Amino acid sequence: MGFLADMKVLYHMLFKPVRGDDHAARMESFYGGQAGAYDDFRRRLLKGREELYSSIPKPDQGVWVDMGGGTGANIENLAGDIDRLKQVYVVDLSESLLKVASDRFEERDWSNAQAIVGDATTWRPPEGQADVVTFSYSLTMIPDWFAAIENAKAMLKPGGVIGVVDFYVGRKFPPDGMDKQGWLARSMWQPWFATDNVFLSPDHLPFLRHHFEQVQLEEHRNRMPYVPLVKAPYYWFIGQKLQSED
Repeated sequence: MGFLADMKVLYHMLFKPVRGDDHAARMESFYGGQAGAYDDFRRRLLKGREELYSSIPKPDQGVWVDMGGGTGANIENLAGDIDRLKQVYVVDLSESLLKVASDRFEERDWSNAQAIVGDATTWRPPEGQADVVTFSYSLTMIPDWFAAIENAKAMLKPGGVIGVVDFYVGRKFPPDGMDKQGWLARSMWQPWFATDNVFLSPDHLPFLRHHFEQVQLEEHRNRMPYVPLVKAPYYWFIGQKLQSED
């Protein structure tokens, strides 16, 4: 993919109107015309995915659910261990992105990976429970993100793992040990991303840390393609559901 493909993605991100009467229709309106060029551009834009997925233990015969997983590119980070898993589900509302995921799984002969049209706030695996649930730059695109996290917690087995990587803005007065962002970062990025229905929140990380035992948290900043001099804050978080919770 080259410059023209990037311009196609940027057109859909910055200029093409997003239409639809519900969240699923708006997702398809946004992603439908850029699905083919999606992965290459996002590889430069969305950092921390490889680190997150490689840091999560791969449970033998486990069930892994990737919420808002789109094209299935995240599953590439499991390639060396995917045969150890019983089933991988990539759940998304955009059928255009999921078509790319299905083609990817078929091409690689990953028979235990499946692309599913589903809502992250309500979908559950047929097995009833999951060992791992991940959100890769999808939590900020889910209107009822708190319901999505609660749904993930409900489907996880006791001791199961949640992994999240996403853009964010910090609270004005963060807890000790967490990055303190300046006024410009806290004020600029929310309206910037909101034009694409990506809603950064200072509450995502506190909500995750409240609902799960923190295993690992990394906070970083990444340079945006074609936007010099500015870096967007992102984090990746690994948490565990307590063994005492059912």
